[in-house]
Amino acid sequence: MDKIETIKQRLAQASWEELLNVIQLYKEDERKGVQKLLQQYQKKWDAYQKERKRMERMWMFERQNEACQWICGIDEAGRGPLAGPVVAAAVILPKDCNLLYVNDSKQLSAKKREELYKEIQKTAISTGIGIVGADKIDEINILQATYEAMRIAVSKLSVTPDLLLNDAVTIPNLAIRQIPIIKGDAKSISIAAASIIAKVTRDHMMEEYDQLFPNYGFLSNKGYGSSLHIQRLKEYGPCPIHRKTFIKNFCEVG
Repeated sequence: MDKIETIKQRLAQASWEELLNVIQLYKEDERKGVQKLLQQYQKKWDAYQKERKRMERMWMFERQNEACQWICGIDEAGRGPLAGPVVAAAVILPKDCNLLYVNDSKQLSAKKREELYKEIQKTAISTGIGIVGADKIDEINILQATYEAMRIAVSKLSVTPDLLLNDAVTIPNLAIRQIPIIKGDAKSISIAAASIIAKVTRDHMMEEYDQLFPNYGFLSNKGYGSSLHIQRLKEYGPCPIHRKTFIKNFCEVG
């Protein structure tokens, strides 16, 4: 009879493909410690299977358009903040990639976003980033700035996509077929991957801006209108990355 520590190691070291067989191997072992371990790993197996099924659904739009060679997901981060840029990302994933846990970036913890950001960058055929700053947002409005960031992101790709899957919008002035998908970052793996790349890229930028402009709490609020941010805005006035058209209700703008 194997020691419980040995069983624990076998379970911990088993691949997903092997895990169920290891669980079955010790199913008849009546020791409480063994049964507790098996229950824990059975839950992990069940959660893994549930995630695999969710990810299969996330490939629906890509599968429906599999005749296209390069399918690109596009999303943005930073339409709503009072400060900082709007950032768009374009991501082309391999059709046979096996990414898990990719989701709308807002549904993920900061730690999970960082992990997936690295994994997506490593896995993707190509990624492109588009950044439009506060001055341009004030000049052309946030919607047009978002479109511009998305066009820039597409232009930075190393290959030209033949289909764009967009989160809810149709981008003007792009001669590429587009499919706008409502809540696409929760329905398409390509759009979800783009949402993660855009969000993490922008968060990193705002963390750097916090070093330059430490009065506004950018490290925590990322430029959004938190109570502390608005309080500091009233106290110190705007800094160079504030969007003047967004802050008129809180302070005087030059």
